[in-house]
Amino acid sequence: MSEVISAANAEHYTWGEVCDGWHLVRAAGLSVIEERMPAGSKEQRHWHQRARQFFYVLEGELTMAFDDRTVTLPPRHGIEIAPEIPHQARNSSDAETRFLVISQPPSHGDRLS
Repeated sequence: MSEVISAANAEHYTWGEVCDGWHLVRAAGLSVIEERMPAGSKEQRHWHQRARQFFYVLEGELTMAFDDRTVTLPPRHGIEIAPEIPHQARNSSDAETRFLVISQPPSHGDRLS
């Protein structure tokens, strides 16, 4: 039977020195992570060879930068990123942002710069 999960009891990790992630689902074919980015933080630009991802904003706003455009997502909005598309998540606002990253298959070990 499945257990109820949240950031309060999920496996936690830090990335980019100031950002947090919580593994809500960590399975062979699917990853769901809640992430927190403080104001002004960003990840390294990268792409995934196999993983298709969906970013969904819970609180604050998230800016996604691509080769040809930049998109800012407010709460309750998301964007799908296909494999092999270079992207960078940024929090360009003055407030913390929280969002879900859903990856199929999981993106860990699939990231290229």
